[in-house]
Amino acid sequence: MREITPQIALELIAHEGIVTQAYKDSVGVWTWSVGITDASGHKVYPRYKDKPQPLEHCIGVYLWLLREKYLPPVLTAFGSYDPTEAELGAALSFHWNTGAIARASWIKRFVGGDRAGARNAILDWARPASLLARRRLEQALFFEGKWSGDGTALVYGVAKPSYQPSRGRRIAVRTLVEGLFDVPDPVPVPMAVNVARPPRSWFDRLFD
Repeated sequence: MREITPQIALELIAHEGIVTQAYKDSVGVWTWSVGITDASGHKVYPRYKDKPQPLEHCIGVYLWLLREKYLPPVLTAFGSYDPTEAELGAALSFHWNTGAIARASWIKRFVGGDRAGARNAILDWARPASLLARRRLEQALFFEGKWSGDGTALVYGVAKPSYQPSRGRRIAVRTLVEGLFDVPDPVPVPMAVNVARPPRSWFDRLFD
């Protein structure tokens, strides 16, 4: 498995939640959607400050970044090994959260054949202690194939003036995520006079 799937995307959403407008994380970094910051290459602040976005846009940007920015280094870390869907999903969740797949010893041990060592070493990335629960879920997914996502997400508003996430409500997002995977590639339209432009898709709006 070397492609993102809806199940993988939903697993990460289950870990992260969704905040529809920009907020400040625990260390004051402006963040949006499924844990996206300016460091991803997609500008968050001030673009989404006080500007709630529809879930389609929040998830669309997340999928684009997951596919374009996070999948390649994870596949590089696996080398010639072809991961299962569960292994790829767990590794992507780890990299999305830490950005450290290239230097993590656990993936190197796994690729080198030390499965037991890799299983233990993934928990080395459980600092601060609040990350331990997530590392254990990634560990169970990677080594046992146990998915924890149920197709829902906690979707948060933002309290002001603190700009902290608040009032999370659980929303079913499976159909939306699967629908974004099913969007066909645009069909080229021949040049013609007075041809109406097709409606802009969620992908077009990523770069607004």
